Amino acid sequence: MASYYEKTSAATIREVVDRFYAAVLDDPDLKPYFDGVDLARLKRHMVTLLCSVLGGPEVYEGLDLADAHQDMGITGEHYEKVGGLLVTALREHGADEEVVQHVITVLGQVRGAIVRQPSEAAG
Repeated sequence: MASYYEKTSAATIREVVDRFYAAVLDDPDLKPYFDGVDLARLKRHMVTLLCSVLGGPEVYEGLDLADAHQDMGITGEHYEKVGGLLVTALREHGADEEVVQHVITVLGQVRGAIVRQPSEAAG
């Protein structure tokens, strides 16, 4: 059976990541999270992370998700919105539905490492 990565391609994943961040930055609720962020670097990390999640040969060597997002105060609502934009970008680029469902599963698994309600971030 082909891996999720084999059902896509690195080029498609890069296109998905570009589309995803364009959509995120178009959203007035989400854009502030990215003020002052090196977007090119972030995109490279996201491509590597997504390739890794899909079973590709890339090894993600960035911060762990909890550490990378700990001081951002990401709400559940914003997390769901970001996840929805990623899923939309995958579907717009013709990702196999099995790949999309895998990404949705992983988003659910890592939610607790990323979401920090304002009261949690302050405490």
